[in-house]
Amino acid sequence: MYSRKTAIVTMSDLGSQGKRDDVSGQVLAEKLGAEGYEVFFRTIIPDDCQRIQEMLVELADRKGAALIVTTGGTGVSPRDVTPEATLCVIEKTVPGMAEAMRAASMPKTAHAMLSRAVAGIRGKTLILNLPGSPRGALENLEAVLPALSHALDKIQGDPSDCAAK
Repeated sequence: MYSRKTAIVTMSDLGSQGKRDDVSGQVLAEKLGAEGYEVFFRTIIPDDCQRIQEMLVELADRKGAALIVTTGGTGVSPRDVTPEATLCVIEKTVPGMAEAMRAASMPKTAHAMLSRAVAGIRGKTLILNLPGSPRGALENLEAVLPALSHALDKIQGDPSDCAAK
């Protein structure tokens, strides 16, 4: 089994100012920890494209995160820039993961169609954008959990035949 070193980054102007609790980050940390992922880093930063890009690069390139999960900034409001920031730093997209997340949420809320979340790879790191609401973040994470471990192994160079797993 390859690395499960995980970072969680919450995008929230109010949260970064200490005016809102990071409930989504906490829920994600608990779920990922229960699933065997090593959550080594959590932070809250403002909805700022440059700051988000810098944080993702730092975590992927210098801190060695195998998985970076973002929460917040995936909607359609003017300050929602997480997908744009992510697209600037990834080398490959993984559209099936984003599609699966939206598909899983659609039966629960029509607002799921407003999500612009992306999933992609930078080096040996998978970056997943999740919604900012605790319920939405957890639902979206649960949609990709069945494939997450396999994805991380392959991204990190697992040479085994996919059909054998």
